[in-house]
Amino acid sequence: MDRKIIHVDLDAFFCSVEELLDPSLIGLPFAVGGNTNGRGVVASASYAARQFGVHSAMPSNQALLLCPQLKFTHRSHHLYSEYSDKVMSILRDYTPLFQQMSVDEAYLDVSDLQQSAESIAKQIQARIDREIKLSTSMGVATNKLVAKIANDYGKSRVHTGKAPHVITVIEPGKEAEFLAPLDIQCMLGIGPKTAEKMRSRGIQTIGDLATIDEKALTPFFGNYALELKEKAMGISHSRVHSEHDSQKSCSNETTFHSDSTDINFLLEVLRSQAEKVGYRLRRDGLAGSVVQIKLRYSDFTTLTRQKALGILTNLDEEIYTAAAELFLNNLIHGRPVRLIGVGVSNLDSPHRQMALWDDAFQEKAKLAVAIDSLKDRYGNKIIQRASQLKKDKEFRHNGVDD
Repeated sequence: MDRKIIHVDLDAFFCSVEELLDPSLIGLPFAVGGNTNGRGVVASASYAARQFGVHSAMPSNQALLLCPQLKFTHRSHHLYSEYSDKVMSILRDYTPLFQQMSVDEAYLDVSDLQQSAESIAKQIQARIDREIKLSTSMGVATNKLVAKIANDYGKSRVHTGKAPHVITVIEPGKEAEFLAPLDIQCMLGIGPKTAEKMRSRGIQTIGDLATIDEKALTPFFGNYALELKEKAMGISHSRVHSEHDSQKSCSNETTFHSDSTDINFLLEVLRSQAEKVGYRLRRDGLAGSVVQIKLRYSDFTTLTRQKALGILTNLDEEIYTAAAELFLNNLIHGRPVRLIGVGVSNLDSPHRQMALWDDAFQEKAKLAVAIDSLKDRYGNKIIQRASQLKKDKEFRHNGVDD
């Protein structure tokens, strides 16, 4: 039986919340993030602003050149989170197979429901319209990959200056036919630079990618070549991970308002994330044996790397040491980083085979528990590294924790 997957995306989410809270903004070109002094970057652009070519991740000064009347606004991040939580709560009502990807994006697997996926998508869209008054667009297909690309495609075809509010359905068996004429860069995981190289070799569309010999893809993608070729044919076995599944790992990610090439700054972010992950693991009585990092560059090319430790850990320093090693070994120097993340997986109860003279671990564990106790009582910032205090301003200027 074909799976029924729905990809849900809130249309210009930050801007939609701004319009909801301040109706005078409706129909005006404005942006969330950045400022009229030309500093910072656009986090989200209203659809009226997009008519001028303004888009997310664009520097404010460039946005102002395209649209001199552009207005900048920004609410407290917790308000966006509140509206996101309301939407995600509605989505959870339809199936336990729900996977939230970000504040404004999620997947649903509705294969076990009798109704068609398109019918369910329409119900969800109407309910969010009615109860939350936020616009959503959806992609419907037999797998996550095609559902996501379908949604992106459907939204891209609306040029009214208003929220797309569309549902794009790809019928079972039509996946390859739908993907074939799309530009190669529409394929998830292929950034502008990779796409440019592939075009220079005659690979213009996803259909070209689907028909090319696997060996020709190996120089670009190595062992990933076969999987990518299958995806170009509309074949993907990635499942929707339920919230119960997510307990098998613990992670923390940061998306930057301004892409960064500062290795010291990025390492400080990694350290902060490792401390958050370690704290959560200890709080939940868990430890993990695999540390992974996630890197997303300015062109949205994303890579993940992991390292098996051979031991279970929930100690900040051990998590950070492994994450920093992965980061330094895989970073392309000079290439701006948009997102960075740290995770620990293969979770279990925090037992550990102790070496005869492993007093250092015992001391670190006791210290971690003592610090956790202080944080629980007085707040997370009661104890901070000196280096972190120096970096606080940079964090506030560059990063937003997801």
